Amino acid sequence: MNRLQELRKEKKLTLVDVYFATGIIMTTLSRYESNKREPKISYLIKLADYFNVSIDYLVGRSDER
Repeated sequence: MNRLQELRKEKKLTLVDVYFATGIIMTTLSRYESNKREPKISYLIKLADYFNVSIDYLVGRSDER
């Protein structure tokens, strides 16, 4: 999920910022960013909503945000 890290850095956010906005624990977010863990669909929805992108964009299936 390198797009997650790209989006976070684009907006100059830390993992702490995303945690407070989504409730997803920082270590979990870090594992998503480093491709060590796959997110649950409920977390994908939260992240896509927070960054205002589609789930397909977030997981790399589309280049359209």
